[in-house]
Amino acid sequence: MSRGNAWVLGATGQIGRVAVRSLAEDGWEVTAASLGGGRDAGWDGAVRTTALDRNAEGALAAALGDGCDVLVDMVAYDAGHARQLTGLADRIGSAVVISSGATYEDDRGRSFDTQGEPDGAPHYPVPIPESQRTVPAGETTYATRKIELERDLLAAGDALPVTLLRAGAIHGKHCRSPRELYFVKRLVDGRDRRVLAFGGESRFHPVHVSNLAELIRLAALRPGSRVLNAGDPQAPTVAEIGEAVDAVLGRSTSTVLSAGAPGEDGVGGTPWSSPHPIVYDMTAAERELGYRPVTGYAQSLPETVEWIAARLADQDWTEAFPAMLRSYGEKLFDYAAEDAWLAAYDRRG
Repeated sequence: MSRGNAWVLGATGQIGRVAVRSLAEDGWEVTAASLGGGRDAGWDGAVRTTALDRNAEGALAAALGDGCDVLVDMVAYDAGHARQLTGLADRIGSAVVISSGATYEDDRGRSFDTQGEPDGAPHYPVPIPESQRTVPAGETTYATRKIELERDLLAAGDALPVTLLRAGAIHGKHCRSPRELYFVKRLVDGRDRRVLAFGGESRFHPVHVSNLAELIRLAALRPGSRVLNAGDPQAPTVAEIGEAVDAVLGRSTSTVLSAGAPGEDGVGGTPWSSPHPIVYDMTAAERELGYRPVTGYAQSLPETVEWIAARLADQDWTEAFPAMLRSYGEKLFDYAAEDAWLAAYDRRG
């Protein structure tokens, strides 16, 4: 028996691919909407696809027609998208919307937005509860726009029950910015030593796409207005992640630990690097949704690593993952700087 009809916006993105499959397998009649209207090979044939530019005036309203029982939105970013969804509240039974753990700030107002400033790295409680303060709502950064989105959606109340999922460091296949690239490329390139800043102890709580899809599935079954963290069962250190990637590729790498922050040359800096741990409290999701993770970080890693390695076999990393280049720059793989740092380290002996 059908659970009802579900619409997924951003269906061919990293999270959407898995969420569509999860909802369809759970008995929903799913419409997968994306800019190109494409189809993932893993979807059941019953999944309906449609091409939709949700930013085009009136396009979402026209596409929804009589409406849906649940709308899952992977690509809502700001107050304009909140207005779009609340304006259709009479046609949407409930919504599940992806937000971000980047919205939190510490008790001194430090957040992801301030990390580049002197003493700007946030020092959060461990683990971070959903009650932790957040950045101000606004239109200046990704995080402030996400909070504006959250605020305006929650203000709809009973008219549109919405579950907002504050996702950690998303990982899995089809990621535009796979943090694991940092380790995979070094192994592919034959590097047998690596440097990790902050003593290799940095932790940035990951969440695999299948765990996000499970949270989406559960929230669709239990509509309500709430904010929940989204994370894996473990938050490994960056050193542990490097060892796990080594194990997948059957390699052994010598790791040199640097106690402090990366210098101007960027050596030792990684996509997880932070002087303080970023770990999300998952007890609210367990309590309110009955959430149990379907995978762990190391368990899910082989598929991700193999996907990244296959992409690197066909093209340069800057072409395979241009979003990584935009986010981290060429310093991410500045082997000359690393070799110079290691040579100086060896001389100090």
